[in-house]
Amino acid sequence: MKKIALFVDVQNIYYTTRDIYHRSFNYRQFWQEIDAQGEIVIANAYAIYRNDDKQKKFQDALRHIGFDVKLKPYIQRSDGSAKGDWDVGITIDVMEAAKEVDTVILLSGDGDFDLLLHKVQKDYGVTTEVYGVPALTANSLIEAAGIYHHIEADLLL
Repeated sequence: MKKIALFVDVQNIYYTTRDIYHRSFNYRQFWQEIDAQGEIVIANAYAIYRNDDKQKKFQDALRHIGFDVKLKPYIQRSDGSAKGDWDVGITIDVMEAAKEVDTVILLSGDGDFDLLLHKVQKDYGVTTEVYGVPALTANSLIEAAGIYHHIEADLLL
């Protein structure tokens, strides 16, 4: 049975599905589709901690589905900008997981991950898949993915 590792850039998926479709991503439906393809051995969802009840409920729902929710504090800078980036954390976890699985699935449209996908394909021979909103997924990420899946109506609430 194929061993699968899932990595979700929660903020990226939230904003891209909201901005293009005005809807939320259906994590339960996604899990069911992936679970039917093999054994999910790692499932990480990377989110920002803002001490907000609505977000806590959402994060609890992700845990109930089967995700390990990793949180990083939301940082509001004095200039008004915000910080809450998980790129390095996701990269480290993907590099470690690629040693143990057959397939790495990344949910993100962030082109910063293109080098990561090339690296784990080359060094570990894993299949890489990306789920992203077509209009907001970097071309470099689409090209780096072994398989690119459009997030469309069937994966939205």
